Amino acid sequence: MRFIVTSTALLKNLQQIGGVISANTVLSVLEDFLFELKGNSLTLTATDLETMMRVQMDVDAQGDGRVCIPSKILLDYLKNLPEQPITFNVNLQDLSIEMSSDVGKYKIGGEKADDFPKEPAPGDTTSFSMSSMSLIESINNTLFAVSNDTLRPAMTGVYFELGKKGITFVSTDAHRLVQYGKTDIACPSQDGFVVPKKPLQQLKATLPADDSQLQVSYNSSHLFVTSNRLSMSCRLIDAKFPDYKAVIPKDNPYRLTINRADFVSALRRVSIFANKTTNQVVLEIKGNSLELSAQDIDFSYEGKETLNCQYSGEDMKIAFNAKLMVEMLNNMTGADVQLELSTPTRAGIFRPTEKADNEEVLMLLMPLMVGV
Repeated sequence: MRFIVTSTALLKNLQQIGGVISANTVLSVLEDFLFELKGNSLTLTATDLETMMRVQMDVDAQGDGRVCIPSKILLDYLKNLPEQPITFNVNLQDLSIEMSSDVGKYKIGGEKADDFPKEPAPGDTTSFSMSSMSLIESINNTLFAVSNDTLRPAMTGVYFELGKKGITFVSTDAHRLVQYGKTDIACPSQDGFVVPKKPLQQLKATLPADDSQLQVSYNSSHLFVTSNRLSMSCRLIDAKFPDYKAVIPKDNPYRLTINRADFVSALRRVSIFANKTTNQVVLEIKGNSLELSAQDIDFSYEGKETLNCQYSGEDMKIAFNAKLMVEMLNNMTGADVQLELSTPTRAGIFRPTEKADNEEVLMLLMPLMVGV
């Protein structure tokens, strides 16, 4: 088995899938890339047993075969090699691998390809298609609000809710909730499943930000995402996502509209003086004036700023975690943001005032007790 490939092309493809490999693995073969050569097509695979990613590339080759190559030494070698062709000679008998470049020859030992985990069979799947850009936007808008609490596994992933009007992506960590809908995707049926954080991070990093179409398939246990040269499969989270619609207040009559960038800048400055445990910033709204204030009694810190806004409703004082609020606002687009309120003890709803076509965005943040 022999093939020739440019060092930069191979490195780029291996880095696309290499993020799947875990630092602490039980099996040594999970630290490897699986190389499969068939004709002039080289397929590279990485897995951590839960997630598997595969990428295809064209090479100049002789002979077919499969071998596992240790990922760390191969990546370290390629990172330190200027762009040039590399010839791989693989002895399938003793699994020795010789890499020849313009400057030298290197040898490493491989492992049996038969020991590499098999990809789950995509049996009994339901499929639909969406653009690569749509999936990236959906991940970007929801992933930041995913919980890290492993005691509530359903909240450690993003909920894909398929319906007649399109797909809604939902994430929550019990303090905030993000509901992001795409109405231009035709779903085959009403359904729902929870996708873990890690494979979504991998997709976000590797998918092209364009309108190329993806085939998305799922069954009761796995999700499969396929493009023309990249494919990923991952195990779904086997837990029921909480009834998020029950948390969203139905009637928040008061409306505050404010410049998003000015709001974020003021929150960053004022929150410096907040208690580092709660990050509490108080929003006091009077007429078309918004006062932000924070204090840390332990250190006698205090900060206040006043911003202009447009507000319709009764004067109100409500407190939020500034760190969570800034993160939410940074994940919104558009110049202005609208905050919908009702009472100081009910969740505030954030929406961008301008929204893209076929897109619905709602972000919810639970308030803190004023003075806590």
